[in-house]
Amino acid sequence: MGALLDRLKPAPYQPEITDKKIVDKKYSYWRVRVFYSMYLGYALYYLTRLSFTFAAPTLKTQFGLGIPQQGALVSIFAISYGASKFISGILGDRSNPKYFMSLGLIATGITNILFGLSPSFIFFCLFWGLNGLFQGFGWPACARLLTHWYSRSERGRWWSLWNTSHNVGGILIPIFTGFCAYYYGWRVAMIMPGVIVVLGGLFLINRLTDTPQSLGLPTIEKHKSDYPDEMSKGEERELSAKEILFKYVLTNPYIWLLGVSYFFVYIIRNAVNHWTVMYLVEQKGYNIVAAAATLVWFEIGGIAGSLFAGWSSDKLFKGNRGPVNILYCLFTTGAIIAFWLLSGMAVFLDSFMIFAIGFLIFGPQMLIGVAAVEVSHKKAAGTATGLTGWIAYLGVATSGYPLGMIIEDFGWEGFFIALAACGLISTSLLLPLWNTKSTREKAVVKETIK
Repeated sequence: MGALLDRLKPAPYQPEITDKKIVDKKYSYWRVRVFYSMYLGYALYYLTRLSFTFAAPTLKTQFGLGIPQQGALVSIFAISYGASKFISGILGDRSNPKYFMSLGLIATGITNILFGLSPSFIFFCLFWGLNGLFQGFGWPACARLLTHWYSRSERGRWWSLWNTSHNVGGILIPIFTGFCAYYYGWRVAMIMPGVIVVLGGLFLINRLTDTPQSLGLPTIEKHKSDYPDEMSKGEERELSAKEILFKYVLTNPYIWLLGVSYFFVYIIRNAVNHWTVMYLVEQKGYNIVAAAATLVWFEIGGIAGSLFAGWSSDKLFKGNRGPVNILYCLFTTGAIIAFWLLSGMAVFLDSFMIFAIGFLIFGPQMLIGVAAVEVSHKKAAGTATGLTGWIAYLGVATSGYPLGMIIEDFGWEGFFIALAACGLISTSLLLPLWNTKSTREKAVVKETIK
């Protein structure tokens, strides 16, 4: 156990390499290797995060799992995952992402396998709650890597590209799980993603690393000569958990504003992800395979929307994340209303509107996390995104049982009215952050120097 805890500690800094050619070569190699490893790893997290969503309609028919019970499982997962994101964020800022992310991935695979072998709803609740706990290990590790290997002026693009790993996982899981559920039953649909993810965790242990300094490289800011306005050109040090939590995160009002807006963004994102298949099956006459295939357009839209959001915030708004977040949330509201007004089974139009909602909602889903990092501190990336992520997953919990009861009591009309209201509220909350760059300069304390 002691050896495991030692491995989870941040890797020690090595003496800095002074040969520029060697530094350039190693940076070029490791930036690619780190990126594809965490990209694949986070896509695999999504295989076991969304497996239940696409097995749920089959669980309803084969196991008699009703809408309130399904909603309860969504809420249990969200509460567990949200709390884990915050706690894991604190731990992740003080951990080696190589092992932190890998062990979490292996554990979430095991919980999916156990869910698939479970005999009753009580065990579903237990293992889906544990799955949420281990799912929280993925994001903080990626936030640490993204802020240490990619500098501020390029981070929006790299972060948005990494963010498409959500969508790649989201595209694969409805096809894979929907197929397994339809032909082999819900148990196979839960077990097979778990097996794949355990193997993926072993791959990550081999591929990932920690900060550039742990390899004897200079900081990314020094390497790129890309120092934020608020950062001194001194040597970095690891911050204590107390400094991270109380100096840079909990007392930062901008973090809380971003977190509350995230709450409403995630209600929309998860509601579309979880309930759309059932809506298409029950209200529009789709079969489960066709409905799952249609929802793939949500993830495809998310890829395009994330990439454009990152590029536009870097290039068009010069690192200002606020306007992009606000415009995306506003247009999301309009897309939700348009989808609601479509009647009957119209595969092309349904797919187009689901694509549009995905394009729009994944913009703030990605950029609010970037903004949270940039109004806090580089060394507090995991904690800042963990806190906002925890608040966001309270929104996911709300999209589960509470939204399920809205559907039960008020029908699908109540569902769409609730989502449109969330879009308007998130837009309003983000308005004070229109000038994100000025906000960052006021909020961020100068980089801590040895």
